[in-house]
Amino acid sequence: MNRQRALLSIHIAAILFGLTGIFGKLIQGDPSVITAGRAGFAVLALVAFMRFQGTSPLHGIKQRDMRVMALAALMLAVHWVTFFMAVKIAGVAVATLGFASFPAFITLCESLFFKEKISKDEWLILLLVTAGLVLVTPSFNFRDDATIGLAWALLSGLAFALFALINRRAAAGIPAQQVACWENLFVLVLTAPFAVSTVAQLGTLDWLWLAMLGIMCTALSHYLMVASLSVLNARSAGIVIALEPIYAILFAAILFGQYPTLRMIAGGMLMIGAIIWSGLRQVEKTHTA
Repeated sequence: MNRQRALLSIHIAAILFGLTGIFGKLIQGDPSVITAGRAGFAVLALVAFMRFQGTSPLHGIKQRDMRVMALAALMLAVHWVTFFMAVKIAGVAVATLGFASFPAFITLCESLFFKEKISKDEWLILLLVTAGLVLVTPSFNFRDDATIGLAWALLSGLAFALFALINRRAAAGIPAQQVACWENLFVLVLTAPFAVSTVAQLGTLDWLWLAMLGIMCTALSHYLMVASLSVLNARSAGIVIALEPIYAILFAAILFGQYPTLRMIAGGMLMIGAIIWSGLRQVEKTHTA
């Protein structure tokens, strides 16, 4: 893969990530059904891909790896369920911008659990994200559905931050598609009992959206991101992935007429800018270490 194809791949991955909320809005099912279906189709796609490569999901996996991946999958399941709750309640724009707070949660969790000192720049990034969230918040009244949805989105961001921290250990020395396969399988097992009672209510079109969500926005997007990182540096990839909320809001405006207010746009710009800055700082740390 050359640089031009790598840039195209990472942009496609960001667009697919941005479509996640769109499919969540289109599927006429509750968040547990959407999460279970997404995970199930992703497992099928990843197993097929590994068989095509001549590898097995079981290759080199140890019992300790299973325990760590199961814990990561628990956080992933919470992340997906709460994100789709936010989409259903408040819409794609609010859900996506609320979830975009996860880098700030990662910084706070690293400080809390690993006793890593937060630098002045990191405090400034946290302040920018907080200011962005204040602007994004429709009102400070929990009788407002949009505010409740944003709260679910923030919980989704926190769960994803914990998933990312656990996944650093889960992914150590194991191929990315193998980790993704097992974690999606665990998500399916965790959410299937809650989805069984309502799965019969899904229509034919819902199953199509679920398949696209699991195959395109989960399995394919993950593969494209990993493949592009074999050519691009983390700085270039991080800047593109930070565009995910913009893609999501654009699609929501076109498909559902969900237009963000100027206040939300200003808050989103603050948050996305802080996320990009945070990513650039991590790259600089890596280069100077």
